[in-house]
Amino acid sequence: MAEPVARLYLMTPLLEDAGAFVPVLQQACAAVEVAAVLARLAPADERTLVKRVKMLAPAVQNQDAALMIAVEGEGDLAAIAARGGADGVHVRADLDRVRDLRERFKGERAIGVDGLRTKDDAMTMGEAGVDYLMFGEPRPEGSLPSLDAVVERAGWWAEIFETPCVAYAPTLAAVARLGATNAEFIALRDCVWSHADGPAEAVRLASAALRQPEAAR
Repeated sequence: MAEPVARLYLMTPLLEDAGAFVPVLQQACAAVEVAAVLARLAPADERTLVKRVKMLAPAVQNQDAALMIAVEGEGDLAAIAARGGADGVHVRADLDRVRDLRERFKGERAIGVDGLRTKDDAMTMGEAGVDYLMFGEPRPEGSLPSLDAVVERAGWWAEIFETPCVAYAPTLAAVARLGATNAEFIALRDCVWSHADGPAEAVRLASAALRQPEAAR
């Protein structure tokens, strides 16, 4: 029996003008089935951040996708998610922060983490009760781990642990190979929003790549 096909997880650019991005996001989410969108929000006061989440949420949730949020800089992420109507939050791996968020959410919203540099980091976050882990995302300074390293890490996690994982694909060409790791989700960012034929075509191509035979092993 073929393994389940991974689902798409979109990551936005760093957003200041959320309203201007809504039509682009709607286009991408309506093109194919998308499991979740991570809205990356530029620093702002809490009221402004809540307004951004409220603007973005319908474009995602009306397509039966989950809206996760991440905020650059300081901010009460739990309050922003609750007031804005997001489905969850995404943070850098930090045990104390994850425990605090888990206590405040009481299971009502999801928590995802990245910044996992070692297998021990990943296992610690899994034991802390996060809802998913992400491997391979761009580092804070913009560099990326090698695709081979991400394939190895995602495959290791997916084979052993029940907590879902997200494998970050820096290009559309990487999607099929990452899908073959049995990661539950494949994350896409710049290669969607900068695609020459538009984001809708980019996600269609990614979805098709995940359904190739080598991506369903």
